[in-house]
Amino acid sequence: MSDTTDILALPLILPAQAQKHVTHNEALLALDAIVQLAVLDRDRTAPPETASPGDRHLVAGAGAGLWAGQGGQIAVLAGTGWQFHAAQPGWQAYVLAEGQLAVFDGLAWKTPDQGEAGFQRLGISTPPDSVNRLAVASEAVLLTHQGAGMQLKLNKAAPADTASLLFQTNWSGRAEMGTTGGSDFAIRVSADGATWATGLQIAASSGAVNAAQNLTLAGAQVFSRGNILGAVAQAGGQPTGAVIERGSGANGEYIRLADGTQICWRSGLSAANVSTALGAGFTSAAVAWTFPQPFVAGSAPVVSGMADGVDCWLSQAAPSVTAVSLRVLGLVSKAAAVPIRVMAVGRWF
Repeated sequence: MSDTTDILALPLILPAQAQKHVTHNEALLALDAIVQLAVLDRDRTAPPETASPGDRHLVAGAGAGLWAGQGGQIAVLAGTGWQFHAAQPGWQAYVLAEGQLAVFDGLAWKTPDQGEAGFQRLGISTPPDSVNRLAVASEAVLLTHQGAGMQLKLNKAAPADTASLLFQTNWSGRAEMGTTGGSDFAIRVSADGATWATGLQIAASSGAVNAAQNLTLAGAQVFSRGNILGAVAQAGGQPTGAVIERGSGANGEYIRLADGTQICWRSGLSAANVSTALGAGFTSAAVAWTFPQPFVAGSAPVVSGMADGVDCWLSQAAPSVTAVSLRVLGLVSKAAAVPIRVMAVGRWF
């Protein structure tokens, strides 16, 4: 039979033992030291200069002085001096200097912030639930760096899932930013938590801002690579669409700018049979050009051009907002067609 108990190593009174009270008192002193364990600190390697009977400490490191070789043990000051008790894995001690529990893992005493802890749910000043397994009620939440930087990571399993930050009013969504239902990054808002409008969407494949979004900042529209080019528009003389619009058709090409400028041009015209007598030795041929886009009513675009033929010139009649009549003049008759390049500059609003 062992002389001590299996768990706390308390001394046992043996049969026919003399002075049984000594063994009994020794066991009581051990219980007094380790039951309801609360220690003053856990960062001392040697005893303090002043101490009172019953003071308890967790010996740090390997120990020194009167505590030499007692690292990790519970040191308690008794009437006969410092006594030491070995802890078992799983023992807990409340560290008064730190205001928190420390647990002995078999090698060292560790507080929760020093070890790995797993919780099914955690609530800080508010109860968690099956969805909000981490719940915090606080005026502010600080996430600070550990080393060079700090990242907040929101991970989702598949592109069709959601990884986002949701802003609520009275538990109803009002704004959300993240990847919702796809890989594009989007910012959207809602007035009722049910109907949502996307204010900004950035394509994951190119980084381009969705041109369909009419994003404004401080009352001014914001442009990027994704919405500089597109359909220009205006309301009350103020641009409301893209910055530049470019197009082409059977009658040529054009550019419209957000400030109202419009440029049309064509290089595929030609004048055939430049042989009609015009007088004073000149020959001529008439050509009509319909603009690929009309100019604003009441305006007169400026038309210029060139006839790409030897001894040929280009003249014009007053243009309308949709077309202009051109005439190629020549000093001699031209059996082949004379190519024409022409341009019109005006306004679309």
